[in-house]
Amino acid sequence: MAKQKKRVRRQLRMGLLTKLLVVLLLAALGCQVYALREQVADAEAEKARVAALVERRRQENDALTEDIAEGCTPEKMQEIARRELGWALPGEYVFDVGS
Repeated sequence: MAKQKKRVRRQLRMGLLTKLLVVLLLAALGCQVYALREQVADAEAEKARVAALVERRRQENDALTEDIAEGCTPEKMQEIARRELGWALPGEYVFDVGS
């Protein structure tokens, strides 16, 4: 009978250790899932940022393609000269508003 009590105690102790081990493993897995969920959210935000950047670049490329297809017109040359070189037509006044 003493052997049976020792066996029951040993089984209870082993059962308790097993349950404790399972709880610890579940807690560790929960932490990993939480960390992975944060990584997925960060990756989705990065994906949205890159998609917006790609769309902006696509619009710029479309505008440049239209400019190339349009060719070199006097109006386009005037616009570029005004914007990049600061040129003005005779009789025009240019006001530079600094910061």
